[in-house]
Amino acid sequence: MAKYIVKRIVTSVVTLLIITFLLFFLVRIMPGNPFPSERMTDEAIAAKRLEMGLDDPIMTQFIRYMKKVCVGDFGKGTSLYNGAPIKTVLNKAISNSFKIGGIAILLGTAVGLILGIVAALNRDGFWDVFCSVFSILGVCVPAYVFLIFLQYTFAYKTSLLPYFFDSMNFFKSTIIPSVSMSLFTMSTIARFTRNEMVEVMDSDYVRLAESKGMYGTKLVTRHILRNALIPVVTVLAPLIVDLLTGALVVEKIYGIQGIGKLMVDAISGEGIDYNYVLALGIIYSALYIGMMLVVDILYGVLDPRIRVAKKGGDK
Repeated sequence: MAKYIVKRIVTSVVTLLIITFLLFFLVRIMPGNPFPSERMTDEAIAAKRLEMGLDDPIMTQFIRYMKKVCVGDFGKGTSLYNGAPIKTVLNKAISNSFKIGGIAILLGTAVGLILGIVAALNRDGFWDVFCSVFSILGVCVPAYVFLIFLQYTFAYKTSLLPYFFDSMNFFKSTIIPSVSMSLFTMSTIARFTRNEMVEVMDSDYVRLAESKGMYGTKLVTRHILRNALIPVVTVLAPLIVDLLTGALVVEKIYGIQGIGKLMVDAISGEGIDYNYVLALGIIYSALYIGMMLVVDILYGVLDPRIRVAKKGGDK
């Protein structure tokens, strides 16, 4: 198992390095200008490109960039925040996105698991039907639609919550975006949990356990839920990355200074801010690859058969 984990870590690092180079290359050939060209002369743009080394060979630029990234320096923006260091802006954006996304993850996972378990244990009953309807709505209706509904109901009509994000009232400002972003996770986890539990409940080893007199909570936790969680963990990983990095439209509409809004601003501003796009792309990739690594390790924890197979493969 240890060899497998080390191998996966090395593979993840190499994968991230390849993705970073591809992002770096694609960002450099993107159409558009990294500078607000309407406010700069051609001579000023040429001088700025020379200063930033944008006319150097691509490999020279990449090696120079990676040396800075390895020490946490993503450079400076070309059009956003008056050229402020990206690291400073990212720290605040990541903090906001991770706090709101973390609440959405906990809320969505907890409610989704509970709803899926209840639906599976009451198959074809009211809660099963409710879970199915809720899952369809949660998956089909975009998060920003829920956001607008919550804004209208709890901010505009009742004034119970802020209409837009207010850093001075952070707790109340997280409720509307967290709930709206968590609904997709709730519905997805509820649907997968319910379907996987029903499949496990009909399996031979569960019937064998029942024939030996095992019922109730012990049967559910030891045999049903543990085996049903393996596919749920798989689908949860990309959802966590999406929520932690901020839903692009939700952050933009609610005025949250997070990663999602920062990405939209970097692409849709006066000039495409290459450095922000590249830095955020690396962060997205690193989070996704990291979550996939965690999922692989959790497989061995949840299912001993997988752990044994991995040991056999390492020999």
